[in-house]
Order: sequence, then C-alpha cells, then structure tokens
Amino acid sequence: MKLNATITKQPRKKRKAFYQGGLHLKQKSIHVHLSKDLKKKFNKRSMLAKKGDTVRVMRGTFRKREGKISSVDTKHVQVFVEGVIRKRQAGQEVLAAFHPSNLVMSEYQEPKHKIKKSKKKAVKQETASKLEMKR
Repeated sequence: MKLNATITKQPRKKRKAFYQGGLHLKQKSIHVHLSKDLKKKFNKRSMLAKKGDTVRVMRGTFRKREGKISSVDTKHVQVFVEGVIRKRQAGQEVLAAFHPSNLVMSEYQEPKHKIKKSKKKAVKQETASKLEMKR
C-alpha cells in the first residue's frame, strides 16, 4: 500500500512532475557548479545562476568560451551567455542557450542589496572606532 501519492520511482511520472511543476521548483535546477577557488570561498559545490555572474562553457560546440550571464529562463531551465552567439538558418544571430549543468561559475557577482548592507556596516565600524579614539 502506498502511503504518499506524490512519491514515485517511475521516470515518466518524475519527468511529468518536473515539467508541470511551478517555477519555484524549477529554480532549484538552475544551479551552476562553482570553480575551485569559489568552492573554497563559499564552502559550496553549486550556486544559483543569475544575471551578471561570469561562467565558462564546459560542454558542446562552445566549449572553453567564457562570458557573463545575460539572462536566465526559469521556465525552460536555460541560461544565456553574452558573447556566445549562434546563427539561425535565416542568418539571424541569437544568444546560445545552455543547460546549467554544462556551465561552471568562474566569477560571482555580489547582489546589490548585500553590498549596501556591507558598506553600512563598514561605516558604522569606522564611526565607532573614531569615537573610541576620541575618548
């Protein structure tokens, strides 16, 4: 007797659940592996791919090319990299789409809201140290 209706082993049902799942579930699959130095820095194996991060292509015809992420398509689980262009049959040039598993993040861009917070902390520490020096 099955205890939970959502748990299954069948690949077709898992595939169907993935394709019909919400965007909040698909976002988990947009993680990109980290380079060796970033692994040591963050103590993680992979991180969420977002616009502005620099990645290197590891598989396919564009192997060893590097560029910034220009956009991320959560619905189709695709990452578009600047400077990696393919031509359509009609001659139009478009950005090549990659699956996140074929990319390695080489540079991480800190989110803007975190940068602001760290600057505020630094200013508070400076003012606190100045006050202590005056005493």
